[in-house]
Amino acid sequence: MPDSPQVVEDGGEEDEEELSGGEEADLRSSSGRGSLLTRRGITLRVLLKDGLVEPGDGVLAIHYLGKNFVGDLLNDGKIRWVETGQIFNSPSAWATHCKRLVNPAKKSGCGWASVRYRGQKLVQYKTTWLHKYQPSADMSMVSEEDEDEDEEEGKTAVQADEKNKNNKPGIIGNVMVSRRTDRERIPVRYCTLGTRDAARDPHTLVELSAFSAINRFQPFNVAVSSNVLLLMDFHCHLTTSEVVGYLGGRWDTNTQLLTVLRAFPCRTRLADRDSASAVEEEICQNLFMRGLSLVGWYHSHPRGPALPSLQDIDSQMDHQLRLQGSNNGFQPCLGIICGPYYHGNQGVASTITPFWVVPPPEQRPNDHGIPVAVEVTYVQDNFLTSDVLNEMMLLVDYYRTAPDLVQFSQYWCPDTTMMDKIKGSLSCHAPKDQAYSQILEHVYSQLSCTH
Repeated sequence: MPDSPQVVEDGGEEDEEELSGGEEADLRSSSGRGSLLTRRGITLRVLLKDGLVEPGDGVLAIHYLGKNFVGDLLNDGKIRWVETGQIFNSPSAWATHCKRLVNPAKKSGCGWASVRYRGQKLVQYKTTWLHKYQPSADMSMVSEEDEDEDEEEGKTAVQADEKNKNNKPGIIGNVMVSRRTDRERIPVRYCTLGTRDAARDPHTLVELSAFSAINRFQPFNVAVSSNVLLLMDFHCHLTTSEVVGYLGGRWDTNTQLLTVLRAFPCRTRLADRDSASAVEEEICQNLFMRGLSLVGWYHSHPRGPALPSLQDIDSQMDHQLRLQGSNNGFQPCLGIICGPYYHGNQGVASTITPFWVVPPPEQRPNDHGIPVAVEVTYVQDNFLTSDVLNEMMLLVDYYRTAPDLVQFSQYWCPDTTMMDKIKGSLSCHAPKDQAYSQILEHVYSQLSCTH
């Protein structure tokens, strides 16, 4: 947390007025319908003083265009954005700042309708306050100017959460990946999506566009180590469930080169919130110890095409915003999808798809981001590192007794077992030193003992 956090006061036209203690007291005694009963009259400080809300960490949230922002409510009624430590004087100042990160054309944040306290819109707490202290007040004045098109833009993610309550996606930090069925999903073209629709299945797969197709150049170059591909491919082959992991590397602003040097598999269930923080903390420590930065993430589509879903697109955009941080400096975040067991793949090799998301045009802020294919240079490693081998053995131990462990003695196709399948796919990322094969045979022998 910064020693002197930046205080952000700009909330556009929606910012609340600061009231003196005397004016707050007047709110309780006034029975008229003057300005003190408008939405500007009731601040978070008023609600805190009367016990309708309580200060706390992570109790405030904004859902906007598929992105999630979390804030702490401070004792003085101000808001601290968890991601950067910035302090905001009002819900509208915070909402405006966050929404402009996603959509720079935003003029205001409509804070009281957009910010939720413990899952409930702040504007509803205004209603409660007036019911308690001004029962004769015109309730229509509570939400005066609070409900506008911005709230409509923010509804989609919330409605989708409600709709999918019984099929809740697993969460590793801010990576959202759903448990999907084995049914065939036909990818759609981005141009057919149109405006966000809460009724659309978030698992809908979307074909990737080329940068040239949207009149852009790829704004960065990417180099990926073959050991990264090997470990990631191995992880994705082990289970019939989706897996997720992070990518470590370096970003050179001079050459605009993103180098991916290390994969960090998450050894946890996607729906296991309890262990997620410990796993992520371990990965952060590993990144720090190796002098690496977080540069991306990967996940698997076990039996489907290695193309992003609508939910994956939102997750990727969320990661891109987070890596950009508060200084608005550019740092790319690479997303990779691995499809190990899709029968549409060519041969036994997994399909590995690097992608990025371009924000929708400013004149169409309600559209999904545009998923684009990223051109990558794959760098052949000379040998298999002890780090990679150790991670592979830890993964074997983790999935050894799992009910969704792949049965490697079964057949992938009439003449190829699952074990042959994984060996064939990993051979595509083989180090130059062929002695690696003896090391991997030890790993495979451990897999054979898992059943």
